[in-house]
Amino acid sequence: MAQLPGVRRQFVQAAMIAPFLEREEEHDLAVRWRENGDQSALDQIAASHMRLVIALATRFRHYGLPVADIIQEGHVGLLEAAARFDPSRDVRFSTYATWWIRASIQDYILRNWSIVRGGTSSTQKALFFNLRRLRAQLSRNGQENQARVFDQIGKAVGASSADVEMMNARFAGPDISLNGPAHGNDSSDSAERGDFLIDDRPLPDETVGADIDSERRNMKLHDALGLLSERELRIVRERRLREEAATLESLGTELGISKERVRQIETRALEKLRKALDPGLA
Repeated sequence: MAQLPGVRRQFVQAAMIAPFLEREEEHDLAVRWRENGDQSALDQIAASHMRLVIALATRFRHYGLPVADIIQEGHVGLLEAAARFDPSRDVRFSTYATWWIRASIQDYILRNWSIVRGGTSSTQKALFFNLRRLRAQLSRNGQENQARVFDQIGKAVGASSADVEMMNARFAGPDISLNGPAHGNDSSDSAERGDFLIDDRPLPDETVGADIDSERRNMKLHDALGLLSERELRIVRERRLREEAATLESLGTELGISKERVRQIETRALEKLRKALDPGLA
């Protein structure tokens, strides 16, 4: 009992004194439930296997969650197994139920062990529940190099060394609230940890505003360029909108005019653009 703090003594005692079921009795109860919906048969199957739930739950007691809650989740898995059990298959219920109980407990631990959701894939789930054991096993075998340990663990569970290192870092310390005091438990200091996480990037509303303004400017410029003649537009593009501006002389040669004439056309085109972009100048 001492290994199960918080679990009601009556509940544990009831589980321990529940009678074991013989194979034939177990089969008959399963048939009654599956074919007739006999609730009492389901209750007897579940009650006789609560020892199994408690035994599996205690294996997960090192994850910092109340053992009573782990047992409760295991009981949910047991009921699910009892409801789905097919007595026509030549397998004992305990063998079938073990998978459901363990899966229910593991899912509960992954949901509640940390604020940050982990174990979202089968590989990450296997890594989460095997990391400590494999790390301890390799340490006992004399493996001291951490990078090599991570590599061997990754190969054992089918994960990359980077995933192993990340999961190991998550095990290294508990979650810390950004709203907690920045300097221990000193209530006289109102600063919170989140106050020291400075982001120099613009605020979301500033970013959206800048994008909208940029789009509007581009639209106005596009409309203004549409007021230019073909030759004016070519000169403005070559002289003002290229990374390397063309020279007046080269443009004059291409267009068959003097470079002074190119300068005059450019000046006139830019004046048109200024008036179109700023109606106040018209």
